[in-house]
Amino acid sequence: MTTTTHYHYSDETLFISLLCLSFLSFILIHRRRARRHGLPPGSQGIPFVGETLQLISAYKTENPEPFIDERVGRYGPVFTTHVFGEPTVFSTDPDVNRLILHGEGKLVDVSYPGSISNLLGKHSLLLMKGSLHKRMHSLTMSFSNPSILKDHLLFDIDRLVRRNLRSWSDRVLLMEEAKKITFELAMKQLMSLDPSEWTERVRKEYVLVIEGFFTVPLPLFSTTYRRAIQARTKVAEALSLVVRERRKEVEVSSAGREEEKDKKKKKKKNDMLAALLAGDEGFSDEQIVDFLVALLVAGYETTSTSMTLAVKFLTDTPLALAQLREEHDQIRAKKKEGEALEWSDYKSMPFTQCVVNETLRVANIIGGVFRRAITDIPVKGYVIPKGWKVFASFRAVHMDQDHFKDARTFNPWRWQVNYIIRAASPGNVYTPFGGGGRLCPGYELARVELSVFLHHLVTRFSWEPAEEDKLVFFPTTRTQKQYPINVRRRDQDQAA
Repeated sequence: MTTTTHYHYSDETLFISLLCLSFLSFILIHRRRARRHGLPPGSQGIPFVGETLQLISAYKTENPEPFIDERVGRYGPVFTTHVFGEPTVFSTDPDVNRLILHGEGKLVDVSYPGSISNLLGKHSLLLMKGSLHKRMHSLTMSFSNPSILKDHLLFDIDRLVRRNLRSWSDRVLLMEEAKKITFELAMKQLMSLDPSEWTERVRKEYVLVIEGFFTVPLPLFSTTYRRAIQARTKVAEALSLVVRERRKEVEVSSAGREEEKDKKKKKKKNDMLAALLAGDEGFSDEQIVDFLVALLVAGYETTSTSMTLAVKFLTDTPLALAQLREEHDQIRAKKKEGEALEWSDYKSMPFTQCVVNETLRVANIIGGVFRRAITDIPVKGYVIPKGWKVFASFRAVHMDQDHFKDARTFNPWRWQVNYIIRAASPGNVYTPFGGGGRLCPGYELARVELSVFLHHLVTRFSWEPAEEDKLVFFPTTRTQKQYPINVRRRDQDQAA
């Protein structure tokens, strides 16, 4: 009589077996592809997830460097990984980064996670390509060039900064206050809108939109992304009302009605929205709204973070704060009470510019950029295959001891004339605003905003941290508690 033995496998055992097989297949396929393409060395992590969790975990701390440091130490400055659902080549090499930044349309195309693309809109400047991007990038830069800043924007920047600081007393959430300032400036520059309850409601929706940038772009699986999409809809509806109203004004002005025409002349606005409505491209309302949504994010989030972190770094570096305050006290001593800053004042802030440079280097508000290879790209003896994602890491270069002595220390004096960057091409190692055809069009505007903010802050207030706060870099660079500070007017200190 033959005895048959039956083996019973639990669901858990079967699942683990399948997972092991999938993992083994994943490793074998990756190794085969690596040999075939001459890929840079690296690890693809676990199937499907890759090394995304390790990256996010690192960037949610004050010290995300080990994620890259460990891989650079093991594989070199260009390595492969698997993040946000795709195999990706990371570059921490300034020469490779420059190749990527300047190779758009020839070697790479712009490519961002689906969550960012969906929330900014398909017509945003971030996602534009080719000749249209060049035209719109040039238009955007024309609204923040030195001439415009000197003749128009500096006055608005000074006025809005003073207006917001006037209400400060006792405990202040610095990042929240900085965001109010930069959002109001962006609304004024783009659409000539002054601060109001309406603009503040729109700003609060923007906060939710930005929170969804690095989430899984599936509303069913991500509450944060679902909330961000809903907020984006509200923002688009609010901006659409402004666009439609301004379009009516343009149509009335063009209709030849002299009486109405005279009225509109008195109210003529010289802002980004006016340029978009008057352009030859014939943009739809949806296209204009997408364009404005992205510009508001760019002008609002990054600059407000720079303001907050400049104050944090200065607070932690008392000698730098004392030198900065001395520079601005000298400027203020030459002016009447309440008198606005002029362009000549801005140009007489040499140490302030050192502080701005160092804040942007250490904070790394823009940590790097994603691109997609549109052809096989030979780099450093390897090949980045066509179709692969590429991440050019600015942060890794800014924090590299080979390029900046004591790179992880805030040291504004390094930017004084007697400091020399230890690199063959300094332009390659300091890229806080990106580079190439996608150089941030508002880079000079951001510097002016930060300088004016620091001027009024240090000449009006003394402060101290209200509680300990930490810096984190995911989903965006920020402090965990919005950097609460206790402020005191300096005239009160002098009276005491």
